[in-house]
Amino acid sequence: MPPPPSDATRPGRLAREGLLPDPGAAATLVDEIASGPVETVRVLFADQHGVLRGKTVTAGALASVFRSGLSVPGSLLLKDTSNRTVFPIWDGRPEGAMATMAGAGDMLLVPDPATFRILPWSPHSAWIFCDPCTRDGQPLPFAARPVLRRAIERLARHDLALTVGLEVEFHVFERVSEGLSHAETGMPGRPPETRLLDQGYQYLSETNYDRLEPVMDLLRRHAQALGLPVRSTEVEMGPSQFEFTFEPADPMTHADNMTMFRTMVKEVCAREGLHATFMCRPNVENTASSGWHLHQSLSDASGANLFMPTEGDSLPPLAGAWIAGLLEHAGESCLLTTPTVNGYKRYRPFALAPDRIEWGHDNRGAMIRALMVPGDSASRIENRVAEPAANPYFYFASQILSGVSGIERGLAAPAPVENPYTAEARALPPSLIAAIEAFEAGTLFRDMLGSEFTDYMSVLKRAEWKRYLSTVTEWEQREYFGLF
Repeated sequence: MPPPPSDATRPGRLAREGLLPDPGAAATLVDEIASGPVETVRVLFADQHGVLRGKTVTAGALASVFRSGLSVPGSLLLKDTSNRTVFPIWDGRPEGAMATMAGAGDMLLVPDPATFRILPWSPHSAWIFCDPCTRDGQPLPFAARPVLRRAIERLARHDLALTVGLEVEFHVFERVSEGLSHAETGMPGRPPETRLLDQGYQYLSETNYDRLEPVMDLLRRHAQALGLPVRSTEVEMGPSQFEFTFEPADPMTHADNMTMFRTMVKEVCAREGLHATFMCRPNVENTASSGWHLHQSLSDASGANLFMPTEGDSLPPLAGAWIAGLLEHAGESCLLTTPTVNGYKRYRPFALAPDRIEWGHDNRGAMIRALMVPGDSASRIENRVAEPAANPYFYFASQILSGVSGIERGLAAPAPVENPYTAEARALPPSLIAAIEAFEAGTLFRDMLGSEFTDYMSVLKRAEWKRYLSTVTEWEQREYFGLF
């Protein structure tokens, strides 16, 4: 007789309604866990900020999650970066997707078995990522993974696929104080006190790398154990600043990878008495800003790189249209590529970061750096606009939809720049509120993702900006307290 069916294959709501991505993989996974070391599974979703949230279930309960999903409060999608709920949930029942959030009601998490990872730093526990949806199984128009999936599907209509490569900068400091007194809590709590692991401004220094190698190796080994395709580990420009780069992959894979990487780095460092931050420009002395550079190329059904120029053709027409779309929509995309107040303090001239909307050939001062050589199958562009705190799903979606717009409208790239900090080009938004206004004035995301997404992002980020404006800064105290 054949063995009895796994609990994951028994009739369940997710399978009946076609919500579970791969029921066969789910059943196999449940059977493997039954005889393995895993005791608990962290059932998670990437929220609006790209931060993982969810519940932990016992290994034996995972089968029921595959059958019926997991309910969590829908208000988790309504919180700003301080964890405050910034949408009305007690004012009756709103219409559309927001209805599932009314009264702090539940939404449903649908697990993706392909994202299951045993945690190398906690091998009795594992991660699995989910897509949030409404209680009746409908997609949420502002949930991160579904938004990226819609963008990928839009590109696929043109028989095109995007390949992305990641360069991620971040800081790792030693914790001096945990900040765990009652007076230090809040929304948000007081950040920990830290000190450097190493002196800096020794870009790619071998001796600095050797001093940092124990932490570099710790993070690299855990990343590789998660299946992340690490390519290099580097000493970045500033004190205690790291950079990891990753081999190319498709957008959804790398969005998941980036989410895993950031979470792993923070969790592993915390266990070692360290503090890792992907904040763009930490408020510590002599710091350097961190960026997130995204390499991009398009391929056709055969896998051929369509950004590789022919002899005498420095910019293939498809690449030109893609670049033109990225440039045209850069301002309104900044809310998704640079979503924090802090990120705009990186946009400075002569700092290896862009401050205006332009492209150039192998020019690290331009927003888009084109790396295209005839015969080079790795030909690509590098967008240097984003901060490492960006939600990877929204970031990648912004690139795909901007590029698709350039292709669908037959746009051509303007002339490249050689002097990016003196060229006459549109400036990037100088602040979060400028980015919010550019996002609201634009039409790209409203046309391609709908008003529920754009209205949601506007409310979310305006709440963050209003809280920032209400805070008295150290600059104001120094400027006015003694003078007036």
